[in-house]
Amino acid sequence: MQQSQNRITQLFNIQYPIIQAGMIWHSGWRLASAVSNCGGLGLIGAGSMYPDILRENIQKCKQATDKPFGVNVPMLYPNLDEVIHIILEEGVKIVFTSAGNPKTYTEALQKEGLKVAHVVSSTKFAMKCEDAGVDAVVAEGFEAGGHNGRDETTTFCLIPNVRKHISKPLIAAGGIALGSQMKAAMILGADGVQIGSRFAATTEASAHDNWKHKITELQEGDTHLTLKELAPVRMVKNKFFNELEDIYNVGRNKESLIASLGRARAKKGMFEGDMEEGELEIGQVSALIDDILPVDVVFRNLLKEFEEANNPSL
Repeated sequence: MQQSQNRITQLFNIQYPIIQAGMIWHSGWRLASAVSNCGGLGLIGAGSMYPDILRENIQKCKQATDKPFGVNVPMLYPNLDEVIHIILEEGVKIVFTSAGNPKTYTEALQKEGLKVAHVVSSTKFAMKCEDAGVDAVVAEGFEAGGHNGRDETTTFCLIPNVRKHISKPLIAAGGIALGSQMKAAMILGADGVQIGSRFAATTEASAHDNWKHKITELQEGDTHLTLKELAPVRMVKNKFFNELEDIYNVGRNKESLIASLGRARAKKGMFEGDMEEGELEIGQVSALIDDILPVDVVFRNLLKEFEEANNPSL
């Protein structure tokens, strides 16, 4: 991929318009710093970190890279004000917010000199982001892992529609693990891409090895978007998923769903390695991931595939 600057590389002062998603239980300082050192933008995932753990990860990331990195802040979690305070105190310059109102922190963060991007799953909310004054919009399609939109709009439909309605720099997310998919997203109007699942299956990701190996075994149809009554999430079909389906079969009881989830289901699965009782969040593109690789190899592959996609045989 040519190293010429575009709106995303200029905005974040990075070499390539590739952002690593801030995934819970995956995106610690090792993954974020490795991605940043390769020329992309690494994100620490604050969603699975207590405030003191977040501070530790930020400090270690600063020691591991002199390149820009950011923090992803899901706004459906507690301790938000404390999290924002730590981000400011530690001198982080980039924040990606998600799962909430972009107006909540954007102006306050920008006044402190930070760049703010917000993750959405629809054109309607992308327009609200532009109204809120964010620096960039991440439009995430239905294919993505983790928390997702309710409308089930795919990336290929979402990106050109968002592009038509906003002028801000646009980052495509959901279903992107290959350089050719990155190229396709940019042809459709994206200025850059955010990649989660491919970086989840890397040696630097903080997830359990059982989970990383499971990712490489997944096939088409092994994930499903569920829990729309709470916060939609794409997860692997396992024993825990089947228990949720049983709750649906006897009636959509929101309280029963919450009780089954508990607080630690995602940690049990992705961080502690319980492949049956844990909540396993990953995107549909996992069907294309066959190996656990170091981040630098993932980057080389992405850039090589991107260049090859520039010259397809007709």
